[in-house]
Parts: sequence; structure tokens; C-alpha cells
Amino acid sequence: MPWQEVSTMSLRQEFVALAMQQGVNVRELCRRFGVSPKTGYKWLSRFAARGTAGLCDESRRPHRSPTHTAQAVEQVIVELRDRHPSWGARKLCRRLHDVGWRQVPAPSTVQAILVRHGRIEPAESAKHTAWQRFEHALPNALWQMDFKGHFAIAAGRCHPLTVLDDHSRYNLCLQACADEQGHTVQSHLTHSFRRYGLPLRLLIDNGPPWGDSSDNPYTPLGAWLIRLGIRLCHSRPYHPQTLGKDERFHRTLKAEVLREAFADLPSVQRRFDRWRMIYNFERPHEALGMQTPARRYTPSARSFPETLPPIEYAPGDIVRQVQRPGYLCYRSRRFRMSKAFLGYPVALRPTTVDGVLEVFFCHQKIAQIDLTIV
Repeated sequence: MPWQEVSTMSLRQEFVALAMQQGVNVRELCRRFGVSPKTGYKWLSRFAARGTAGLCDESRRPHRSPTHTAQAVEQVIVELRDRHPSWGARKLCRRLHDVGWRQVPAPSTVQAILVRHGRIEPAESAKHTAWQRFEHALPNALWQMDFKGHFAIAAGRCHPLTVLDDHSRYNLCLQACADEQGHTVQSHLTHSFRRYGLPLRLLIDNGPPWGDSSDNPYTPLGAWLIRLGIRLCHSRPYHPQTLGKDERFHRTLKAEVLREAFADLPSVQRRFDRWRMIYNFERPHEALGMQTPARRYTPSARSFPETLPPIEYAPGDIVRQVQRPGYLCYRSRRFRMSKAFLGYPVALRPTTVDGVLEVFFCHQKIAQIDLTIV
């Protein structure tokens, strides 16, 4: 017949009861119960001193813990976590180091403190896993720009415009906008360009106001950026991972700011401005080796020109002007171009394929035409 399951407490009680009987060989009884003589005599001694209560397990917590984290340090950790609920143990450790704490516990200890104080849910913690990251080697080599999904405020809706430096994750623009129009973006970009200079490349989406579609990725806003000497890169259609760093910034923005309720756009902007300073100068970034974005960012050496430079092409280029309603005329044929370049001169350059030419606006290739197609 199978063994009957019994509790440890009942086994101890039975052992003590049998061991206390006259003439019982205690050592033999220990062997039969599967315990050492030292353990058997320990239970007999406890029972003699405290009765049945002495057979319960006692706390194994040490009487002294010289390396135990001080209560004051635990309180500072919990308070910092309460101010920044989305920051994990590594960010909290780095921030404490940055503000001057000399004996900061290890991230694993901080994690245990947060769990013990109910600041971390195990199920939520398990969702965060590392992935492979790619970044440009220098600041301003590439900026990423997009709108965060709009959200409701008491006075209507807010459309957050965000611009992020790819190398440093430094936030260059966080603006509460009333719409997603090209002129709105241009006005805020002008302010950012005047402060931080121009990037070499700018990664943007395919939809408005960046482009009409994936087939026609240019708008007047794009033409203005190209004239500034910025190379435009468009993300893959239906592939938000291309703008991964800006998308990750949006997730952080949502977790740390957008859970609040706002009355109007000025109140949103005031909150954005406060949080942006924390994000750039205080919040350690795991992808940066726990540095802050401000530690890795430097302004661009390319200054913003208040007057757009003239459009010039090489002597060997074939130059044509884009005519209404958006066509390029060459060899008595018309080729459709984006309306964004209406009235501007463009350059046609032969390729290695006979009859195929590339069309450039300033430095940017904007189209390709095939003269062999009838």
C-alpha cells in the first residue's frame, strides 16, 4: 500500500512521544525516522522546554546582518521609484550614483527592495527582455522624427511631435501640437535646428505630413528639408520598427507622462518641458550603458541657414523644371513627379543602364525614368 502523507509537525510529535517512553533506544529511533541523533535530541530538548510549541520551525534569520541595506537607503530607493514609477533597478542605481550616494546597493539588491515594498509586479517584470540594438556612431548622423499617437485633452486633442538623435537618444523636440500639418512641423523643426544645428540624415515615416504615400514620399516639408542639405530616409511601409528608437521613446513618454489628465495644450507643453529635462539629463538609459542622453550628445556643427541656399547642379547634369500639375518634360515626353517639387529645377543623370536616368532634387534622388518604356 502507498505511504500515507503526513506533516513534518506530526512526525516530530510522534518521534518525541515514542522517544520519551521508558527503555526506548533513541539512536535507533532516529535511524528509523530518518534523522540524525543530533536533530532527534534537539527536538526532545525543545519539547522539554516549551512543549508542542517547541517543535515548530524557528526563524533562520541571522541575529546580525552587517551587509543589510540601511533603512534610510531603502527609503530613498522607494521614494525615487515613486517619483519615477517606470524606472527599473539599474536606472535607480545609476541615478543614486549620479546624485552623490557613495554606498549604493547592487541592482539585484535594489530589485529585491522594490519587490519587498510592492513596487514591482513579477508578471510585469518578466515582460522586459533585451534585444539587439543598432545605432549611428556619432551624434547628428541621424535623427528620427514622428508623431506620437494623438490623445484627448479637455480642450480637444494633442498630437505630440518627437525628434530623437539616433546615437545618443537625446530628445531634440517634444512639442504638443494641435495638428499634424506640414507647416506646424516646419515651425517646430526650425526652432530645433536653430538650437541644435542640422543633422546629416533624417528618418521619417511615409504618411502625412512626411509623404503622400509610399509611392510618393515627398511633400513641401520634405522639399524644404532637402534644400537645407538634409538627406531624407523613409521607413519601410507598415514597419514601425524602422523608427524603433523613436517608437521606444514614445512608449517611455506614455508610461511616465501621458497617464495624466490635461486641460489644454499649454498645460501639456509645460509637463513635456519638465519631463524632457529629466529624460535628457537625469534618467539613465540602459542602451547607453546607464548614461544619460545628455552625456553622449553634442550639437551639430552644421548651422541652420536663415536663408535657403540656391539650387545648383553640376555642369554635366541635364536640368529641367517641374511643371504643373507635377510633370517633368524631357525629349517630348512627360514624366510624373511629386507636386512637392513644382516650379523647382531638378537634375537628370544617366545610369549604367541605357535609357534609364535618375532624377535628383539638390542632393536627393527623388525618381527614376525609363526612356525605353513606350
